[in-house]
Amino acid sequence: MLTKRSLSISGHRTSLALEPEFWAVLDAMVQERSLPFAALIREIDEQRATTDPEQALSSACRVFALAAAQKS
Repeated sequence: MLTKRSLSISGHRTSLALEPEFWAVLDAMVQERSLPFAALIREIDEQRATTDPEQALSSACRVFALAAAQKS
């Protein structure tokens, strides 16, 4: 089941729908790095824009969370 969250990144309102397991990894990263949730998503979005602009933001978030989970 997807869970939707709304946020602003780079002055634009958007919403992301991810599975709770991915949200849990991203939430843990926010806590670890002591930064606002929108800042982490902005970082993921900026990375996506330079590496694969055709990739959906939700997919980029999943890949980012998976890579982080695999590192730990």
